Amino acid sequence: MGWLLVPVAVEALTRAAVDLGLGNPRLATMGAVLLEASGIRGMVGGQWLDLAGEGRQVGLDGLRAIHGAKTGALIQASCQLGGMAAGASTAVAEALSTYGRELGLAYQVADDLLDATATSMQLGKTAGRDAVLSKSTYVGELGIAGARREADALAGRAVEALERAGLSTPDLVGLARYVVTRTF
Repeated sequence: MGWLLVPVAVEALTRAAVDLGLGNPRLATMGAVLLEASGIRGMVGGQWLDLAGEGRQVGLDGLRAIHGAKTGALIQASCQLGGMAAGASTAVAEALSTYGRELGLAYQVADDLLDATATSMQLGKTAGRDAVLSKSTYVGELGIAGARREADALAGRAVEALERAGLSTPDLVGLARYVVTRTF
């Protein structure tokens, strides 16, 4: 149901662009990025693939496609939009995009881990739903230890993208680590 918030996100983007004094051409480009990430080639499409995959195994490539389109696309877009608002160079924009893409996938792998290992009380939602719905998960494909390694590797690649561009900050590195170590 996250798609219901897309108009709210567009409104927030528009207000922020006005507050920052960004011109209409940049706002139009930023709007296109947001709508791409939230639409059929992003979150909506990823959710559709996720629902279509229930009850069957989609494999690692299928999981990467699903998760890259769901939350992954939105996290990637949020990083891209920040760079665009700041007038980032192409190199900086690419680093932020890579950071967001890898962080988004790490988030989803960590989410699979939490669903398989945490309690409903810890999560604040029903744990074990993926198994009940017969969903393909990173835990199912790689095991718990393998999924942890995958999440850590993805977070590491996110940080490396920042480091290569000279953008590594304690906050962004901390966010990448938090995404894979969170307990809810």
